[in-house]
Amino acid sequence: MKLKAPFIKLPFTFDVERLKAEVLAFPAEAWARHPNNIPGNSALRLITVGGTENDDVAGAMAPTPHLMAAPYLQQVLSHFGVVWSRSRLMKLGPGATVPMHTDVNYHWFHRVRMHIPIVTTPDVKFFCDDQVVHMAAGESWIFDNWRVHKVENNADIERIHLVADTTGNGRFWDMADAASDGLIPTRAVPWQPGAKAPLAFERFNVHRVMPPSEIDQLLGDLVAETVSVKPGAEGAAQVRAFERTAYGFRQDWRQLWSLFADGERGVPHYRKLINGFLQQVTALGEELRVGSNQMPVSRVAAARVAAYAVNDGAMALGGGQAPLAGGASAPAKPSVTTVPTYDRPVIIVAAPRSGSTALFETLAVTPQFQTVGGEAHWLVEGFRPFVPGQPGVDSNRLTAAHFNPQIGLAMHARLAEKLRDGAGAPFAGQDSVRFLEKTPKNALRIPFFDKVFPDARYVFLWRDPEENVSSIIDAWRAGGWVTYPQLPGWDGPWSLLLPPGWQGLKGKPVHEVAAYQWATTNQTIMDDLEALPAERRHVVRYADFVADPAAVVRGIADFAGIAVDPALMERTGAPLPASRHTLEPPRPDKWKKNAAEIAAVLPGLEAVRRRLQAFR
Repeated sequence: MKLKAPFIKLPFTFDVERLKAEVLAFPAEAWARHPNNIPGNSALRLITVGGTENDDVAGAMAPTPHLMAAPYLQQVLSHFGVVWSRSRLMKLGPGATVPMHTDVNYHWFHRVRMHIPIVTTPDVKFFCDDQVVHMAAGESWIFDNWRVHKVENNADIERIHLVADTTGNGRFWDMADAASDGLIPTRAVPWQPGAKAPLAFERFNVHRVMPPSEIDQLLGDLVAETVSVKPGAEGAAQVRAFERTAYGFRQDWRQLWSLFADGERGVPHYRKLINGFLQQVTALGEELRVGSNQMPVSRVAAARVAAYAVNDGAMALGGGQAPLAGGASAPAKPSVTTVPTYDRPVIIVAAPRSGSTALFETLAVTPQFQTVGGEAHWLVEGFRPFVPGQPGVDSNRLTAAHFNPQIGLAMHARLAEKLRDGAGAPFAGQDSVRFLEKTPKNALRIPFFDKVFPDARYVFLWRDPEENVSSIIDAWRAGGWVTYPQLPGWDGPWSLLLPPGWQGLKGKPVHEVAAYQWATTNQTIMDDLEALPAERRHVVRYADFVADPAAVVRGIADFAGIAVDPALMERTGAPLPASRHTLEPPRPDKWKKNAAEIAAVLPGLEAVRRRLQAFR
């Protein structure tokens, strides 16, 4: 990012000894070679795409296990109150250098790099443009990496810096501007044992297709800095030719956007336009340079614009209005939503029509829980790869094999945008929340959600087959619970969750379909919960909940580690209201209207009932 000076020293210092203690505790194998294989350079990754071992800059960022094991590093980053992009510890060996270079790709147009030296000596020199500084241990600096710069370690020990990238917010840049003018005294930021360190990480950082406004900004800035090394009129004509080429490209891009926006159909046209633009710029010659760093304009145009103007689905996960892997669209927002820590989420799992909505609505009244206000089918199937019919997904069943860290982080972020408390007030940006969830399809996804929320607690609600299967039959017949209006391989719309093996039900009567949904869901839940520690599950029988909701809620509260507060006491101190999905008012013998159909399937369900009765 361009700055008004080559270096700006920020007005904060940090506890060097504590930083050293954390950094030197990392094992040697945690350090990776520099991505450009520069001799003597290595890095330890702290914030990366998906929190895994990579050096990518495009994609949803997350902390690595290294950062999670370093509480003061977390506090240092948290202190600045910004959203962080890729961040690392950077090591420079004795006598090693970072060669003279400039950072020209798209990532750097909007981001600044902050350095906090941890292990260093006065023999380590940082050069930028015509200035040279020694960054002392514990200090914090930013620098203009659009200008040419290099680093030399002339000492006989390794140099280690915390190096973190951010776009910075308004408060950060006000602070940096005042610091550059010497208006803020330096303040020490000590290690605070046990202090919380909330951190925000980039989720949206590339576009599926750059909007015209972004293209205009990138190329307008480049045109303003373009010069020619050719003298006189010949050089001026060369610069004008580039200006016309860039303007034509910008207008052509805007025309395509008016036809396709960032839709998939436009991608071949955008790519063709990019290739033509690069050919034109290259043909203008290497004499066209960036005035401030003398980089060839053709190289900057390729790295800043062409390389990032169109991105594939995986790269654009969470980027602007970019489709997610597989094509689903991510919401674009100009502001950043704080993503909290989800502390022991409570997930209600149950077969459909088993009373889970009534239980959810009862628990959701307490302000101790945050919810999304109801079922969250969008949380999973908003990602196209998880929609039935996509490769490897033929039902609502998902396992740990379907999980990847990027999508997990995106789910955390999407939830944060919709969280609300028991009174309906939106999420207020707390560091940590207790999240309550109930979506029937997720009963078939426990192994997947165990990866999304590794410390989740599961409340398993089950209902006797007579009542439950009858209610499923009624839902099918009512037509109000259609989940897949057009399911390939099925005649007509499909209702409620889609269990594995549904294809074998084609042509079967509705009571057999309902019985299969009940049995398969309950067996899947029990199989999956048995694979988890017993302390992470709590079993509730629907009949017990109806008979004594206060006692059942007390049991759930003990299990979940929440208090039975006034809201819960009021809710359970009187007859429970009908849930929002109630089809008919409840009564004990309601199921008997479907008695003949129930009798036909009940013998095949008894083994599952016995297992449910014994399941704890």
